[in-house]
Amino acid sequence: MSLALALACLWVVVATLLALLPSPRRHWPAAWFLIATGIPILGLVAWRHGPVVGLLVLAGGASILRWPLWHLWRWVLGRAGGARAGRGAGPAGQGAPGPAPPGAGTAPPRR
Repeated sequence: MSLALALACLWVVVATLLALLPSPRRHWPAAWFLIATGIPILGLVAWRHGPVVGLLVLAGGASILRWPLWHLWRWVLGRAGGARAGRGAGPAGQGAPGPAPPGAGTAPPRR
């Protein structure tokens, strides 16, 4: 096994151990650490073993970091479409209004 693949395997083990931490407050700093270390490892794997293996390692990393990718996707959609596309563009008070709370707009039951 090459050094590049060994580093990719070590990255997966570290990602798994970081995911087991009990405090959710540590998940975002851990995600940023994994992104910062995973990009150079991904480049090294793609350079040493070709684009097909690089894409496989990218798919594995994306499956581990799916929530940061989901939030990035939502942010990109909010930037691209905004209120014009019927999606909220950010914090409360911007973009399209969200769904009504349960029971909003209904009359109280009659007695």
